[in-house]
Amino acid sequence: MFKKILYTLLILYIMLIAALTLFQEKLIFLPSKLPVDYEYHFNETFEEINIEATDGAILNALHFKAENPKGVILYFHGNAGDLSRWGEITSFFTKYNWDVLVMDYRSYGKSTGKLSESALYEDAQLFYDYVLKQYDEDKIILYGRSLGTAFATKLASENNPKMLILETPFYNLTSVAKKRFPIFPVDYLIKYEFNSNEYIKGVNCTTVFFHGTDDQVVPYDSGKKLYELASPEKGKHFITIKNGTHNNLSNFSTYKKAIERLLM
Repeated sequence: MFKKILYTLLILYIMLIAALTLFQEKLIFLPSKLPVDYEYHFNETFEEINIEATDGAILNALHFKAENPKGVILYFHGNAGDLSRWGEITSFFTKYNWDVLVMDYRSYGKSTGKLSESALYEDAQLFYDYVLKQYDEDKIILYGRSLGTAFATKLASENNPKMLILETPFYNLTSVAKKRFPIFPVDYLIKYEFNSNEYIKGVNCTTVFFHGTDDQVVPYDSGKKLYELASPEKGKHFITIKNGTHNNLSNFSTYKKAIERLLM
């Protein structure tokens, strides 16, 4: 009887490993789709753009325009939703007279293409190159939120933006997955590593971290650990949002005051 129970548990464990391996993209990426003819509506002035990636994928983005822009914030959003939601969130920054460009990742919203870690990094650089044609590099701020912090960090390590802002960042995806699934051999299963801990070492601009103490998605300690690797040479700042969770930091005065200081 005992052997039978052990055998059943082993089979179940193997099945769960197989499920994690096969469906991990569905755990990491939570896109919502938009029809190609969907029309965005926002109060702020914006332009919808589409950029073709090297593999033929079409990447949809919104470019919000301030009246007298100081520069542009290239924003990389979290792992859920599409630009109909993220446009509302990111257009907020135009009130500080910054233009904002936010893209939808492959398979999100109107964007097409096959997901892979390397392709996502290449897409991010594609949009950096796009804004470089319109703005001086010292007027580009990279902003990453949650999943988007991986792309913003890698871009900052390979370019020379004015500033890097990271909201709810993680050390790397493997470390987050290990906390979420401690009984599984995550190191051998995970296809997406998003090693921000390696890329942060190459960042050579002012870097600002925002993290809530009650974040149940990306542990506060994960963001703090990443911060400790950042170079102090150009300035680094870790802003703790007491009682903040993963998706509500903008509701806190600590966040609002810090953003105002950074962008004014």
